[in-house]
Amino acid sequence: MLLNINRKILVHLALFAVALFYAGNFSFAKWAMPQFISPTAFILLRVGAGMLFYLVHYLFFSKERIEQRRDHWQLFIAAFFGVAFNMTAFFKGLSMTSSINASVLMLMAPIFVVIFSAIGNKSPIKPLVCFGIIVAFTGAALLLDIFHFSFDNNGFWGDLLVMLNAISYAYYLHYVTRLLKKYNAMTITTFLFVYGFLMVFPIGISDFINVSWITLPNQAIFAMIYVIVGITILAYLLNAWALQNSNSTTVGSYIYLQPLLATLIAISLGMDTISKEKIGFGLLVILGLFLVNKGRNQNS
Repeated sequence: MLLNINRKILVHLALFAVALFYAGNFSFAKWAMPQFISPTAFILLRVGAGMLFYLVHYLFFSKERIEQRRDHWQLFIAAFFGVAFNMTAFFKGLSMTSSINASVLMLMAPIFVVIFSAIGNKSPIKPLVCFGIIVAFTGAALLLDIFHFSFDNNGFWGDLLVMLNAISYAYYLHYVTRLLKKYNAMTITTFLFVYGFLMVFPIGISDFINVSWITLPNQAIFAMIYVIVGITILAYLLNAWALQNSNSTTVGSYIYLQPLLATLIAISLGMDTISKEKIGFGLLVILGLFLVNKGRNQNS
């Protein structure tokens, strides 16, 4: 009994740590990017480091192998949406918009997962889910400020790239489910980073070579270590462990914490400001996501 209680506490602590890691990413990454390292070079650094970590585990600690050519092709496609395009859109968008906007718009990913699943399964969307999607899209559109669109507005393009990142990541989550039924998550992650590295290498190597590595300030070095160790490795492993010891509903509920924590971190570091409009638009997105999840859990 006591062991089960302690395990439940550890699960929640792990999930809180994951939410905190991801929330910090929206601010800490901006300490390095784009002033000291370009988004494409940062992506190459992150994917390369992640590839080395997971490849070592795969080669020395895993007995599972992927032999079918069709599965490798599917992993290649998954790597494009889940690593290459996903991270490129996120880091480039984050360098152009605010931490708070990016953290709220990332909540749209679960919304798009529902949409892709409904299309893929050819199943109707429940009324409450449909209403939640409309509410979430309204909040996102207001946050994007589409009614005052300007080609010269970097913030708009940054928000749009973060939104594209959410769409890409959502499609990856939908697409990769068929592979997760066949292979271990660590095996899939290994090949995602390997194929992802091959994709981002050509677009990031030039900027990567031109980084002044010797003169990097401590803040930029911390940001790089934080993203590589905290996000790419620790957050993934903690999330996977929590999922093994609880359920997807518990794990998924912690996504609501990310915008709040990201906002607190950004404001405390003096990297962003909050306004009534941002609060209102953000709450619309959160409300929409809540209604979607509530509608999905209702009995048919």
